[in-house]
Amino acid sequence: MRRLAGLESDADLDSQMNFSAWPALKEKLQAVFSTRTRDAWMEVFDGTDACVAPVLSLAEAPLHPHNAARGTFMDVDGVMQPAPAPRFSAADAAPPRMATGNNGADTDAVLADLGYGADKIAALKQDRVLA
Repeated sequence: MRRLAGLESDADLDSQMNFSAWPALKEKLQAVFSTRTRDAWMEVFDGTDACVAPVLSLAEAPLHPHNAARGTFMDVDGVMQPAPAPRFSAADAAPPRMATGNNGADTDAVLADLGYGADKIAALKQDRVLA
């Protein structure tokens, strides 16, 4: 990364583990990386083993080849969002579903899934524990 960024001979960067030097090193790196666009830097680092990745917008992230190949994002009712994670080889996570848009619309179903009976749910509502 240092070589490709033109910092190979910059001795200040040899003290990367000196935490007190980090503010100055951050400024130095910021100055260097601000000389090109993100996409120009990605061309510099493309195909190298430098640990560099672009910061993508939410619109760009699902289109990035790495994310697309791994199914990192999925469309749920017309809304692109992260796929469930972590993924294990022996278990498929259910895809996310869109919220109803009404706060509390699923409260009864969630509580029932947790083992609450209809009487207990009704009591919680009467006691104003649930709105």
